[in-house]
Amino acid sequence: MAMIYLKKSTRTHATGQVDVRASVEAMLEELERDGDAAAIRFARDLDKWQGDIVVSPETRAEASAQVPEKLKGDIRFAHRNIRRFAEAQRATIMDCNIEILPGLMAGQKQIPVSSAGCYVPGGRYSHIASAIMTITTAKVAGVPHIAASSPPRPGVGIPPAIIFAMDLCGADVILNLGGVQGVAAMANGLFGLPKADILVGPGNQYVAEAKRILYGQVGIDMFAGPTDSMVIADATADPELVAWDLVGQAEHGYNSPVWLVTTDRALADRVMSLVPAMIAELPEVNAANARAAWADYAEVMLCDSAEEMARVADTYAPEHLHVQAADLDWWLRRLRSYGSLFLGEETTVAFGDKCSGPNHVLPTSGAGRYTGGLSVHKFMKTVTWQRATRQASRELALATARISRMEGMEGHARSADVRLAKFYPDEHFDLRPTDDAA
Repeated sequence: MAMIYLKKSTRTHATGQVDVRASVEAMLEELERDGDAAAIRFARDLDKWQGDIVVSPETRAEASAQVPEKLKGDIRFAHRNIRRFAEAQRATIMDCNIEILPGLMAGQKQIPVSSAGCYVPGGRYSHIASAIMTITTAKVAGVPHIAASSPPRPGVGIPPAIIFAMDLCGADVILNLGGVQGVAAMANGLFGLPKADILVGPGNQYVAEAKRILYGQVGIDMFAGPTDSMVIADATADPELVAWDLVGQAEHGYNSPVWLVTTDRALADRVMSLVPAMIAELPEVNAANARAAWADYAEVMLCDSAEEMARVADTYAPEHLHVQAADLDWWLRRLRSYGSLFLGEETTVAFGDKCSGPNHVLPTSGAGRYTGGLSVHKFMKTVTWQRATRQASRELALATARISRMEGMEGHARSADVRLAKFYPDEHFDLRPTDDAA
């Protein structure tokens, strides 16, 4: 049989999207024009914050003192895991060189960007893990200056646990700025910062649109939409684990799609019966998000084989892909399009979201078809170099001159000609691109 929907979404990211471009463009223009003063105004009006924008060393220390020791231990645990994975990634990125032909040397160098801006969401939830994921990865990459920005809470500022995480992971400057103003402050070099070469980190639709508009002026990690997650499950899966894994990801937001793909009708029916009661167990702010996401965006798909489930997954290219099925090695080999892959019931997307090691800033909305998530690579530039002897230059110049003339690029050809004339003044060279006589 062909894949059938047991539950079909009534909305998509596109139909649920609010057009924020005009308002974000206006904010960015004001921030570029008025600089620090505009950022302070937006902090006052939008974040209800009238304190210092740059978090002082004293405030960092005070925030650290407020964080319970048990939570500090958990944050350090997550930091160690994420740092270790990033260090393993960094070890795979190497300089190299090769003698392409006698006398022609070429190579590549790996150079970290000079400055990075890490945005850490802080509106609905306190995203401690996002601070660890972004700042730690930039630090391991060797970025010399790392700024971090997060929304302050009225009368409080950035929550102490987030400040502790930012400080632990190596943020050079921390800004009490949320949303568009936080992103723009780092991009434009406000408050004494160097202008960011790259902006990274998740955020709401305003943050995502600001990064989209600023792309080109600065690099960004990716264009991000609402978080999404897929579970692949067969008859061996535990329906309760599957249901909670779907609910846990649906609480991200009202428009966060979750998908179940299965070959077992009984499992699908059981999961669909469990989800509403599980959502009801959550605090209401979480439940409201999960309830809306499940009602409007969730899908349950019934397939007839593992291969068909894999084809569905590759088509959707989910941000998070969790396989709870037999023969995990087969799935690891077969699956091709996802942001991050979770294999077996012993792991869960929540582990990856918080502390297991691989980065949780991942491609959404099907972008897993063509890109991966945030990594050390995003903070590195792979640049190339070349050097030649005069002997090698002879052959290069001949080919360059002929190809350039065939293309009609005479200036390029002359750049080659002049070297032949200088290095080999006594030789005559045929620089025509064809065998025809002139």
